Amino acid sequence: MAGPSRLRPIITESTVKKAIADLTSLYLKNRTNISRALYLSLFVALINRIRNAIAEQKAAVRSAQARRQNTSTTAPDGKPKKVELNREFFRNLLRLLKIVIPGWKSQELRLIISQSVFLVIRTLLSLYVAELDGKLVSNLVKGKGKAFLTGLVWWMMVAVPATFTNSMLSFHQCKLALQYRTRLTDYVHSKYLSNMTFYSLSALDDRIKNTDHLITADISKFSNSLAELYSNLAKPVLDMVIYNYSLSKAVGGEGLFALGLIVQVSASIMRALTPPFGKYVADEARLEGEFRFQHGRLIDFAEEVALYFGHEAEKDNLDKGYFTLIKHVNRILRRRFWHGFMEDYVIKYFWSALGLLLCSAPVFVKLPGASMGRGGGDRTGDFVRNRRMLLSSSDAFGRIMFSYKEVIELAGYTSRVTSLLDVIDDVQKGKFKKTLVSSGNIEENAAVLKGRGEILYDDDIEFDKVPIVSPNGDILVKALSFKISNGDHLLIGKFIKRLRPGGTVTKPSAKQIFLLPQRPYLPHGTLRDQIIYPDTVAMMHMSNTTDKQLLTYLKKLEISSLVTKNPSGFDFTSTNWGDVLSIGMQQRIAMARLFYHRPRFAILDECTSSVTPEMEEIMYFEAKRLGITLMTVSHRRSLWRWHKKILQFDGRGGYFFGDLDAEKRLALEDEKEELDLRLRAVPDLERRVAELTT
Repeated sequence: MAGPSRLRPIITESTVKKAIADLTSLYLKNRTNISRALYLSLFVALINRIRNAIAEQKAAVRSAQARRQNTSTTAPDGKPKKVELNREFFRNLLRLLKIVIPGWKSQELRLIISQSVFLVIRTLLSLYVAELDGKLVSNLVKGKGKAFLTGLVWWMMVAVPATFTNSMLSFHQCKLALQYRTRLTDYVHSKYLSNMTFYSLSALDDRIKNTDHLITADISKFSNSLAELYSNLAKPVLDMVIYNYSLSKAVGGEGLFALGLIVQVSASIMRALTPPFGKYVADEARLEGEFRFQHGRLIDFAEEVALYFGHEAEKDNLDKGYFTLIKHVNRILRRRFWHGFMEDYVIKYFWSALGLLLCSAPVFVKLPGASMGRGGGDRTGDFVRNRRMLLSSSDAFGRIMFSYKEVIELAGYTSRVTSLLDVIDDVQKGKFKKTLVSSGNIEENAAVLKGRGEILYDDDIEFDKVPIVSPNGDILVKALSFKISNGDHLLIGKFIKRLRPGGTVTKPSAKQIFLLPQRPYLPHGTLRDQIIYPDTVAMMHMSNTTDKQLLTYLKKLEISSLVTKNPSGFDFTSTNWGDVLSIGMQQRIAMARLFYHRPRFAILDECTSSVTPEMEEIMYFEAKRLGITLMTVSHRRSLWRWHKKILQFDGRGGYFFGDLDAEKRLALEDEKEELDLRLRAVPDLERRVAELTT
C-alpha cells in the first residue's frame, strides 16, 4: 500500500506575513490619500448629521411654540411635558444662565475662570504623572535602584499640588452651586413677592400646584446640576484632547483613529438605547412636589379633617400619592439597572480591551508615526505610560458618556424652573389660566374671568361693574358698583369670595388699606414684630413710634401682661405664636397692629369672633377714634351700630347697597323675632282651641 499522503496547507505563515507586508507597503505608499479620504468622509458625515439635526429642530418649532403659549408643568392633554435636548432647552438654559451669571465682572464668572485654570493644571499634572509612571517602571525593569527611588520621591512631591488642585476643584464646584442658587433664588423671590404674585399664583392661576417645592428643592437641584455639569464636561473634553494628542505621537494616528471609530459606533448604539431619564427626573420631581403638597394641605386643614373624622380618607390619598411616586422611582431604578449594566460593560471592559490592543500594537508591529523604545525596559515604560494615558482618555470619554444623563437631568430641572418663571411672568402681565368647575355657564364665566379691569388710585374706594367670583369659578355678581368715602363705615352682610380683574376699581394706595382676617397671620419673631408687621424695627423708629406707645395699645386691649409679666418684654420671641396665644389673644394682637398702622380703610373679616362683646366694643370705638374707616364682614347684630352703610347679597346674583339705620334695623329685627315666636305658637293654640270645643 502506498504511504499516507500529506496535504500541504493552502495558507502558510509565510503567506500571511507576505500579505501583511504587501498591504502595509501599499498603505504606506498611499497613506496620505487614504487619510485625506477618511477625514473627508468623517467631515461629510458630520455635516450630514448636523443638517439632519437642524431639520428635526425646524420640524419641532411649531410644537415648541404651542408649548410656550401654554406654559405649564404638564402638556395640554394632562400628560407631563416631554423633556428633550432641543432648541427650547438651550433657550431656557441660556435664560437661566443670564440670571445666575449676570455679567463679565460677576463673581460667578470669576469662579468659572478660576475653575477652568485648575482644570487645565490638573490635566497637565495627570499627563506628567503618566510620564513619571513610565519612567519608574522602566527604571525598575532595568534595575536602576537610585533612579527608581529618585523618581518615586519626585512622584510623591508632585502629588502635593495634584491633591491641592483636586480639593480646589471640589471647592469651586460647591461654591458655584451655592452662587447659582443664591442668584436664582433672589431673582425668583423678587418676582414672586412683588405685585401680590404669590397670591395670584395660588388663587387666580392653577398651572403651578407646588410653588414652594419649585422654589426650594428644584432650584437647588438645578444649581447643583449646572455646577457639576461644567466640571464633568470641561475636564473630560480637555483630557481627551491632550491625551489623544499624546497617544497619537506614541502609538500612531491610525490606531487611535480606528479605536475612536469603534468607540463612536458603540457610543451611538448606547445613546440610542438610553432611556429618557430627563423625563423621568421631571416626573419624579413633580410627584415629589405633589406628595409634599398633600402633606402640607393636611397640616393646613388638620382641624377640619379631625372634625369630619377624615383621617382614613386622607390616609388613602397620601398612600395613593406615595405609591404612585414609589412606582415611578422603581421604574427608574429598573431602567437604570439595565442601562448601567450595558454602560459599565462597554466602557470599562470592551473599550479597555481595545485600548490594551492599541497600546501593545507598537511592540509587535512597527506602525507609522509611533515612537517606541528599543530596549525591554524602555518598551515596558512606554507601554505603562501609554496605557496610563489611554485609561485616562477612556475615563474622560466615559465621563462624557455618563454626563449625557446629567444633561438630561439638567434639562428636567431647567424645564421646571423656567415653567415657574413663565407662569410668574404671565401672572404679572395679567394672563391667568384656571380650570373651572362651575355650576353655571362655563363659557360665559370664562369670558368674564378672562377680562381685565382698570385700577385707579384716589382717597376713596369705588367699584364700578366689578365681577365677584367664587373659588370654583361661579360668578356671584356680574357687576358690583358702590362707593365709600372716609367715615362711611360699611357693613358687608356676606363675604366677598374673590374679586376678578374686571370693571374699574378706585382705591387708595396699598398702605392705606389694611385687612384683619378671622385667624390673624403671626410671623416668626418677637412680640414687637407681631404688632408692627409688616414693618421692621427700623421702620418703626423712623415713624417716631416707641415701645411705650405700643404698650398703650396693648393696655387698651387688656393684654399688656404679655409685656409687663415677661422679663424679655417686647423682645420675647417665639417660633410659633399660634401655639403660644389663643385665638382671642391673636385677634387682640391683630387689632393692636391695626392701631399701630392707622390706615385710611380697614377690612375686618370676622376679626372679633373670639373676643367678648365688651372687648369688641373697645376695639371698634378705638378704631373709629383713630379715624379708620371700617369695612366689616359679619352677621353679628352687635356691630350694626358702628356702621353707616350696608352691602348685602341675596345669593341670586343681586345685591343691595345703601344707608344703614342701625336702630331702625334692630327694631325691625326684634319685631321679626317676636312675630316668629308667635307664629311658632299658633299650632299649639289651635290644638288647644280644638280640645276646648270638643
